[in-house]
Amino acid sequence: MPGPLAGVRVLDVTTVVLGPWAAQTLGDMGADVIKVEPPEGDTTRRLGPARHPGMGAFYLACNRNKRSLVLDLKQTAGRAALLRLAATADVILHNFRPGPAARLGLEYEPFRAVNPRLVYCATYGFRARGPYGTKPAYDDVIQAAAGLASLQTALVGEPRYMPTIVADKTSSLAVLSAVLSALFHRERTGEGQAIEVPMFETVVAYVMVEHLYGETFVPPIETAGYKRILNRWRRPFRTTDGYLAVVPYTDADWRAFFALAGRADLQADPRFRTLESRLANIEALYEELAKIIAGRSSAEWLEALDRASVPAMVVNTLETLLVDPQLEATGFWKIVEHPTEGTLRVPDIPTTYSRTPAEIRRLPPRLGEHSREVLREAGFSEAEVDDLRASGVTSLGPGP
Repeated sequence: MPGPLAGVRVLDVTTVVLGPWAAQTLGDMGADVIKVEPPEGDTTRRLGPARHPGMGAFYLACNRNKRSLVLDLKQTAGRAALLRLAATADVILHNFRPGPAARLGLEYEPFRAVNPRLVYCATYGFRARGPYGTKPAYDDVIQAAAGLASLQTALVGEPRYMPTIVADKTSSLAVLSAVLSALFHRERTGEGQAIEVPMFETVVAYVMVEHLYGETFVPPIETAGYKRILNRWRRPFRTTDGYLAVVPYTDADWRAFFALAGRADLQADPRFRTLESRLANIEALYEELAKIIAGRSSAEWLEALDRASVPAMVVNTLETLLVDPQLEATGFWKIVEHPTEGTLRVPDIPTTYSRTPAEIRRLPPRLGEHSREVLREAGFSEAEVDDLRASGVTSLGPGP
């Protein structure tokens, strides 16, 4: 059965992670995603271990359920080919900054002229109309600018980046949400539109959900920063043989935890009796929690906490995630055979659908693997394709 986006065609003119991961998810949902790459390919093709050049692990993680088309958009014929493809597409994603997009003629208006139903989504570092609008940006830059890096100061004494590309991936989810919303609007009205998804503003909104805090009110009634999250004791707790995440949260959770710990004194302590009083004394509370957890093994605590329905979980590593019992039982890790890259491990599509299941239909393509196929579908003759190839506008990828 086809996925929920079967019949939707997406032109993915993005590189690295923000756009490609969003486009991959659209492909997982059934969309026909055409990855439009420059002659040298997406930069991620060269990142991480690889069995063959241009098929690095980083690229493989963000580009399944796509077809690869090479177009040199610096050439007039390449831009004309992209517009021709856009005439029958539903969505185009690109991550050119406003200046380069304008120089290449890849602004919204030319696309709207050939296809007013097109959903045109531009993704870049900062809202174009602001003073940062022309600045280049990568994940580290946005983590710094959006306040993520500074949050680590409360814990380690200096700003630090989170060791995952959270700005890229958070913004990627915003791209996905925006595109789906615009497609829904188009189904109701027939109208396409232009969308701008800036990383900076997206991540600031993400960070400030809890951390706007007292600054929510004008004038502020307290400082910014959610105190429970910025507590230096908020971390996995050491047991006698490892570490656990233990998060009593509700009044009932804390009563159950104090009972398991045999600490009636803490249960009766007015500092820890209500959500408000616990928050006011959060460092003292978490310090006590750390001392208590240190007295038993991880297995002992997990069995007792699970029985009491108090939230707790092991601290997985990158390696133990590969054998996690939950992921094994649900078939999350798929072992697949790529036609050129051999046996690969890939994550499952997390979301399930009762009527329109998503599926992994295509494994990540080689550079230009589908150039001829896609161009012929768009109405290019064999002679036109050969001309584009001869002029370096496209390449047809490796032979079978």
